[in-house]
Amino acid sequence: MDYIVSATAGNAQIRCFACTARDLVEKARQLHNTSPVMTAALGRLLIAGAMMGSTMKGEKDLLTLQIAGDGPAKGLTVTADSAGHVKGYANVPDVILPAKANGKLDVSGAIGAGMLGVIRDLGLKEPYAGHVPLQTGEIAEDLTYYFAASEQIPSSVGLGVLMNKDNTVSCAGGFIIQLLPFATDETIARLEENLRKIPSVTQILSEGATPEDLLRRVLQGMEIEFQSTLPCEYRCDCSAERIERALISLGRKELQNLIDEGREVEICCEFCGSRYTFSVEEMKALLQKATRA
Repeated sequence: MDYIVSATAGNAQIRCFACTARDLVEKARQLHNTSPVMTAALGRLLIAGAMMGSTMKGEKDLLTLQIAGDGPAKGLTVTADSAGHVKGYANVPDVILPAKANGKLDVSGAIGAGMLGVIRDLGLKEPYAGHVPLQTGEIAEDLTYYFAASEQIPSSVGLGVLMNKDNTVSCAGGFIIQLLPFATDETIARLEENLRKIPSVTQILSEGATPEDLLRRVLQGMEIEFQSTLPCEYRCDCSAERIERALISLGRKELQNLIDEGREVEICCEFCGSRYTFSVEEMKALLQKATRA
């Protein structure tokens, strides 16, 4: 089962999260028919989104992560809630690139240079939005930079997706480690030393490690206090009613233009591929609702 664990370490000088997400990323791969490099790219952002979303408090709070790059992938979008549900899509899901010299999938080559955006909709008048330039295009390092530059939280992010030879997902997961303002130099030095020594996230997970094991490796030598676990899954909440509301929000003029074309309107959900079809008569009914609104 995929799940997220949260914890503190070093006498609460560090807060941390880790997750395993093999099924979640495999479902995304199946829905979007992503190539191996795009499975890795989208998977990493989904894993990060699930962990970051779990830190929000409200049932209706939403987190959106957006990457826009000049590489062949063009961009990625991920949305997560506070209950461990996450969804996402790649602008170009079938990018094929040769592996890097070290044999790893070339995620940075697929994404290229660009921007990372983090939008938190917490039910306030305006959502909080932060944007930073991509540092490497590898996603984990870009989020590490985002936390430091936009939220002033020294952090370390590790994300990984390992593929099988048949292009299914073998394992996936990650961690987020964040230093709190009162962290001592000794704690910081110990964490930095640990991070230098650990192998990749996927190597640890492929050995059968749990999220708790992952944190024990990263925080070796520190006392860890595990706080909570949260199941996480790929879940799209689209529905005919939601699509209707989206169509109504287009406004009367746009709806009338669609009606005047005299044919069915088909809407495809970018997150799960579900298709919704509206007849001309159904569109006229939506126009009436828009007129009354």
